[in-house]
Amino acid sequence: MNTQLDWFKILTDCKNNVEDTIKPHLKTLNEPQPDLGEGAGGDAMKPIDLAAEKAIVNTLQDHGISFSLISEESGFEKYGNTPEECYVTIDPIDGTTNLLRGLPFYASSIAISRKPFIAEVYAALVTDLYHDITYMAQKNKGAYRDGERIKPSQISNLQEAVIGMDLNSYKVAEIAPKLTDLIQQTRHIRHYGANALELCYVANGLTDAFVDIRGKLRTTDAAAGFLIVKEAGGLITDINNQSVNVKLDPRQSLNFVASGNAKIHNTILGLVKS
Repeated sequence: MNTQLDWFKILTDCKNNVEDTIKPHLKTLNEPQPDLGEGAGGDAMKPIDLAAEKAIVNTLQDHGISFSLISEESGFEKYGNTPEECYVTIDPIDGTTNLLRGLPFYASSIAISRKPFIAEVYAALVTDLYHDITYMAQKNKGAYRDGERIKPSQISNLQEAVIGMDLNSYKVAEIAPKLTDLIQQTRHIRHYGANALELCYVANGLTDAFVDIRGKLRTTDAAAGFLIVKEAGGLITDINNQSVNVKLDPRQSLNFVASGNAKIHNTILGLVKS
């Protein structure tokens, strides 16, 4: 069974291969970057996105793993003789715009699941490709940053908290009023541009919560981060405080509030209008 594999080692190998593979691309960012069409998730694909995807796929194949790929770039692909054994949901480069502009906040995200649903993810990696920091988790085994176990923040006062919030949407006029009360009571609001990594910041206690109610973020961005937050001891629900178990699909979107502790989570949910 794939659940018995050493996923920490396999995912680390994937991360190392991604880093090695994208190095030549990082040296040419000052040159025009070809547009390779629209990826399965709806965004424009760049050569570095496909290079990172190929690095992950090649690593898994080198380990002899059969799997079904769910990628923000290529969509659905099957590899090996028994591809239904596990599902590999990836965003090869989360924060491509940041990377292309030279902003130091982008990541690679990989989630392993038994079935193509976010609640079925049992192993995950999000690696900060700029700072070479890696977050990993396995179900019921905790969450780790570079091998050290992590836990979320216990700050519960919005005046002290740092809250991540993504308002990047053409529907901002519709979404912003739902967040007005929360924004007014929060002193420190941040958004860095790679939501998989922002979820890890909640898991690691660097931020106290992350709110994304746009209905725009895809499950390929969030699948790994969801498990990392939960295994660290944080909470993730939708804005109605219900568990999230959407399908893993490049076109499937979701909304959520991720928090370091129950008190701040309930405070945020009480201020967000559903």
